[in-house]
Amino acid sequence: MSEKNTQLLKILIGFIVVMLAMIIYLGTVIGKNLSNKHKDQANLGEIAAKTMTSEDPVLAKLAQLAQSNGYGYEITRSLTTEIGARLAGSREEALARDWATEKFKALGFENIKTETFSIDGWARDAESAHITLPSYQQLYVTALGGSVATPAGGIEAPLAYFPDFAALQNAPEGGLEGKIVYISGLMKKARDGSGYGPANQKRRTGATEAAKRGALAVIIRSVGTDSHRFPHTGQMNYDLDTPKIPIGAVSAPDADQLDRLFASGHEVSINLQLATRALGSITSGNVMAEIVGSEKPEEIILIGAHLDSWDIGTGAVDDGAGVGIVMGAAKAIMDAGLKPKRTIRVVLFGAEEVGLKGGFAYAEKHKDNLVNHIMATESDFGAGRIYGLQAGKSAENKKVVQELAPALAFLGIEFIEGESTGGPDITPLYAQGVQTLRLAQDGYDYFDLHHTPDDTFDKIDPDAMAQNVAAYAALVWMLSEADSNFKDE
Repeated sequence: MSEKNTQLLKILIGFIVVMLAMIIYLGTVIGKNLSNKHKDQANLGEIAAKTMTSEDPVLAKLAQLAQSNGYGYEITRSLTTEIGARLAGSREEALARDWATEKFKALGFENIKTETFSIDGWARDAESAHITLPSYQQLYVTALGGSVATPAGGIEAPLAYFPDFAALQNAPEGGLEGKIVYISGLMKKARDGSGYGPANQKRRTGATEAAKRGALAVIIRSVGTDSHRFPHTGQMNYDLDTPKIPIGAVSAPDADQLDRLFASGHEVSINLQLATRALGSITSGNVMAEIVGSEKPEEIILIGAHLDSWDIGTGAVDDGAGVGIVMGAAKAIMDAGLKPKRTIRVVLFGAEEVGLKGGFAYAEKHKDNLVNHIMATESDFGAGRIYGLQAGKSAENKKVVQELAPALAFLGIEFIEGESTGGPDITPLYAQGVQTLRLAQDGYDYFDLHHTPDDTFDKIDPDAMAQNVAAYAALVWMLSEADSNFKDE
């Protein structure tokens, strides 16, 4: 063998040795990471088990029942599997009311009833969009709730780009004739969902602002925090004095694509087709049931969730989870053999997604008895673990709730400063002076799923759901037994 070949062979052998060493090293690292992952999961399980144990025997029993019986998880599974999506006023929402009535009966509740009310119905039939200039590209789009339809064949027009809603608001009126407005703008992720309000302005009033400036239609970057090609729907509103124009939302990756095209200086045109229908006056309703108080039955602790959902998912995190949590919490109290002094009323509100219609209907129906509603709260922020408890507006409310909060520390919950209206459907009660509080859930990923086709039951963690049920059961029990009425008197 020549000297040159000998050197090449040595180099080859050296290379093989180095590669083998790297493979062994990577295998060791991956193995350690997998081991650590399993250890972390085991530790999380141990922590969860420990934090579900209270020194208070009643709270400990409630937590144990919530954990072992899977109340909330199974109730949510039943609703989202047997009924599925539950658009306000639809046949499926009506079926969900029947489902709720039968479920309340099966669980052993009393005073089960449905209170119906009318809403303006709306439905979607079909939707599509695609870029026509500078090249053909499909866009994933969904109509926003309440949007009028495009003409047959859609609207094809140049896009007028606005980086955020404020840019549209600051634009002069007129000047957008013959164009479709596109509003971008990212939503910030936050555990408390605080990015939703600012981001949601374009969904609520984008069509009105664009119409004032002469636009034919609007598309917005979806109000959400995910990177999936699922658009987010949600209710929009029209100004009565402004022409109604169609409005839809595109998925985040499609919005990114449009942003890049505009950043590169391209002119962009799209074809937008939204087939929607106004249905006129149709029926929705609230379903409620009670555990009647043993000493003060006239005094009511109200815990709620909303029964309806948007039509493009199965409404698991919004708000099938809430339905499971509040029904499950009350069931845990019953199964623990406890007899609350005050009446615990579980209300499943209808038509929340289209403007809190059920919440307003309840406040109107029960306006003469709101003085006896001692406390109200709602679960409507998914199924993430609860980390905080926030009181309502009265000084007495804040004082007593802060005193109760340490009893929930075993669940990883602490008192949060500030003031809560109690939840979306509770807001009309809050406005009428009913005392409120709220258990704050971790919603960091909530707006990844919110109002999308991805809002399905598989996203719910049964352990987190059990913690929610335990928290609501423990809190509601303490509220029912408290000496205070939570009011400043």
